[in-house]
Amino acid sequence: MNTASLLVRISGAALALQLGSPLAVGQTPRYSLLIKGGHVLDARNGIDGVRDVAIADGKIAAVAADIPAADAAAVVDARGLYVTPGLIDIHAHLFYGTEANTEYSNGPRAVPPDSHSFRSGQTTMVDVGGAGWRNFQQFKEQTIDRSRTRVLAFLNIVGHGMKGGPAEQDLGDMDAKLTAQRAIQFRDHVVGVKVAHYMGPEWEPVTRAVEAGRRADVPVMIDFGGNDPPQSLDALLNTHLRPGDIFTHMYAHVRGRTPIVNAQGQVEPYVLAARKRGVIFDVGHGGGSFLFSQAVPATRQGFYPDVISTDLHGGSMNGGMKNILNVMSKFLNLGMSLQDVVKANTSRAAEVIKRADLGHLGVGAEADVAVLGLQKGEFAFVDSGGWRMPGTQKLECELTVRAGQVVWDLNGRSRPLWNSAATR
Repeated sequence: MNTASLLVRISGAALALQLGSPLAVGQTPRYSLLIKGGHVLDARNGIDGVRDVAIADGKIAAVAADIPAADAAAVVDARGLYVTPGLIDIHAHLFYGTEANTEYSNGPRAVPPDSHSFRSGQTTMVDVGGAGWRNFQQFKEQTIDRSRTRVLAFLNIVGHGMKGGPAEQDLGDMDAKLTAQRAIQFRDHVVGVKVAHYMGPEWEPVTRAVEAGRRADVPVMIDFGGNDPPQSLDALLNTHLRPGDIFTHMYAHVRGRTPIVNAQGQVEPYVLAARKRGVIFDVGHGGGSFLFSQAVPATRQGFYPDVISTDLHGGSMNGGMKNILNVMSKFLNLGMSLQDVVKANTSRAAEVIKRADLGHLGVGAEADVAVLGLQKGEFAFVDSGGWRMPGTQKLECELTVRAGQVVWDLNGRSRPLWNSAATR
């Protein structure tokens, strides 16, 4: 056994003694990692209470009230913290590259996933529309296959993806059949179809995307607005979209799109009707798509999001959005319960993208875990319009586990304690 492994075992022994479970010398551990004493929030499995979570061979091996520390090679003391499934962000832009004039499709406005995911408790991120059927294989080889983060994708209905400008206005490059074929070909990675940035008066991009979604049995995500003349939000939500399709940027108020909260401060009745018929409402915060003037009155009327996402890209990460935990914290301070906030980024997000294998801590599931601290104090949060809102709660990620491996450890909770006797 090398020195580092021995020190982890010694650290585990010290914690075991502290928690009342002696470590047998020379005992072969059943588990590679034990997260002990945290408050587990796992909506899929109905768990909301203090539990231990044991990991072996990259999988969740046990979730129980008291798993002996002696059974684990390494023990993380999670007392006072929340243990959740790895967080899922269903709206990000990850097809990064250096090609000129390509925006979010192998361009500089997208971001590398591993630089942003683990430090925020995210183990799964979904690129929405960066690639279309023509260049998805490049995206897969360049980003999906090279990332430790699990990266999934919504294919853009535009074959060349989200390259910006005239390229996204080309109806001739919007092919429902070929988009669906690519989605079916890469079913393990493609979870939906995306429409964004179209400015014409036609409904054709939406109808073709929905047709592709129907053929491939995946949902459609719509980034709506900017059309000239403006199109009807009511028609989009209640005529064109199917139950299970996703309306993103729900709390935006942008040019060419009717906001969900009207001038009288009420959520539009047709928006409520759309939710009732099964349309999914996603935050998609971004750099210009989340305003307190929409979110505050909507949430006061109980109109909270189904899923909470970032719209992560180079223009949003250093503005009011920051990261997924900052966006989740906004909803804690808008009155959403911690349980519902976590559910929106775990089991509910997995359900929306039809990935039942994700978003839970069931025995046998891949061991994607986030350990979160809930800070109490005086904080402030900023919307995409530059307005500030005070708050008293803020989430912070202490530890992230991806496929059984610790990939983020803010305070070294999984590491042995250094002392002067330690050797190299």
